[in-house]
Amino acid sequence: MHTGDTDFEFERRFLVTSLPHHLLEDNSPDIIVQTYFLAKDGYGLRVRLQATQPPAALPLDIDGKAALHRFADEFDLCMLTVKGPNIGGTRYEAERPIDIGVGVAMCARGGTTLAKRRYGVWLGADGWVIDEFCGENRPLVVAECERTSPVVDLEIPSFATAEITGDSRFSNDELVNSPYSVWMKSYLAQLSNQSSRFETGFGKNSYL
Repeated sequence: MHTGDTDFEFERRFLVTSLPHHLLEDNSPDIIVQTYFLAKDGYGLRVRLQATQPPAALPLDIDGKAALHRFADEFDLCMLTVKGPNIGGTRYEAERPIDIGVGVAMCARGGTTLAKRRYGVWLGADGWVIDEFCGENRPLVVAECERTSPVVDLEIPSFATAEITGDSRFSNDELVNSPYSVWMKSYLAQLSNQSSRFETGFGKNSYL
């Protein structure tokens, strides 16, 4: 949770087109359901609900509101989050815990919702999260490295297809209104013509 002067997140994010199942086979995912009450121009106001490694799996074909109702009794964390635009891998993010029951009731009554599976893995010197999106954002998978300071000199895992740190289309507050499945084909066609797929302004990249 970010508080006070630490209300910023520092991260680099990567598209994954082939999920690394060998890393995840013994790793039970958390369920994340996020409802956005504002998602525009890089600004987001959301309620995020989390079920930590629940016994039931989150179906990949489920939409956000259906996931909210199906796992309403499984959530063990609820956060109210305010976000600002991403600028060079840094984004304002203020998070505060709120009552889970209130959060579920708010999300059921309004906003736009997405759902995803979240895995945590340790790779090289960093902890990573791998998000596997559901519903209209399927088959999007995003790997993210977050630190308490700018993410420089990063060891990029071999399964990372392309860096999306500066691409606002991949932010959750954009995906909730413009799902990946709608523009995936055009994006991948564009990506196939790119000679460089990773940012060079974050120090020295190395590869795992």
